[in-house]
Amino acid sequence: MTDAPQWLDEDAGPIVRPYALIRGRTRSSGEMLDLIATVSAIGDPPDGLGPEQQLILRAAREPITVADLAVELDLPIGVVRVLLGDLLDGGLISVKSPSAARPRANEGILKEVINGLRAL
Repeated sequence: MTDAPQWLDEDAGPIVRPYALIRGRTRSSGEMLDLIATVSAIGDPPDGLGPEQQLILRAAREPITVADLAVELDLPIGVVRVLLGDLLDGGLISVKSPSAARPRANEGILKEVINGLRAL
């Protein structure tokens, strides 16, 4: 018999659960970030940030999507969104929404497309 607790085996991975990193929160204080929103670091990171937040800021030196950050950090997207919300609240990152970058479709054009499809 080993001295290790039974709930932990060689394949258990990290002992700290991802949601412990964000103190059990499931949402950030701001808006929900789109998976394809682009994140960019602003300025130099201050002292006192957690290792995950420092990793985010290093990865976001060049614009990177929220989904790519989750892959880079190997964390669930919900955890990454909360961490990004904290960094956004602190003014350490900027987030560019994909919907803000492209113009919205004209309602008249959409109606013409629907009418054209109905004519088929």
